[in-house]
Amino acid sequence: MTPAVSPATPIVFVVDDDISVRESLELLLRCEGWQPETFASAQEFLLRPAALGPSCLVLDVSLPDLNGLNLQTRLALERADMPIMFITGQGDVATSVQAMKAGAVEFLMKPFKASELLQAIRESLECSRLALAREMEMRILRSRYESLTPRERQVMALIVSGLLNKQVGGELGISEITVKAHRGQVMQKMQAKSFAELVKLATRLGPHRALNLSSSVHVA
Repeated sequence: MTPAVSPATPIVFVVDDDISVRESLELLLRCEGWQPETFASAQEFLLRPAALGPSCLVLDVSLPDLNGLNLQTRLALERADMPIMFITGQGDVATSVQAMKAGAVEFLMKPFKASELLQAIRESLECSRLALAREMEMRILRSRYESLTPRERQVMALIVSGLLNKQVGGELGISEITVKAHRGQVMQKMQAKSFAELVKLATRLGPHRALNLSSSVHVA
């Protein structure tokens, strides 16, 4: 019995101009509980909006319009987190090296063992899931940072750089008590349980965010 497909089911895209390959892979993928979506050309696939959940791409090298390697190059710009596995009946060493150097997860020659492809797909979907989780965490972190006032951002930048409250006050022209109040707000809004955790969060945000002192020091 084929497993039911839910909205959270990972999607495996297949781009191959051979209908027999598309049909056999679709059956194989459904039996594994994944949601297959097949396309006969790269251009047809590109019309499909990016998936919101875990996904990966099984891609033929030889295609009628945009070939597999060119599609890989384009996806590196438009959908960088999309894991790609190549399948081909006419591959050579140079092509496989080019594909792998560009980030392909696997390069399989037809006919290939189903077990090899399925293992590569499992690994790819796990990578996709982790990438989506990291992206969601960063969205939440950026949202917390954006909730800070300009002054709180200044205080955060200075304290994570290693300055004491008194030194921060001197830099910003405010009292130490006021610095402590702003610091408390920063800790609360960033949901940091300790100073060490706040430093880690600032590092994840990057120097262009948490360490940016471009805002005017005259903000109250």
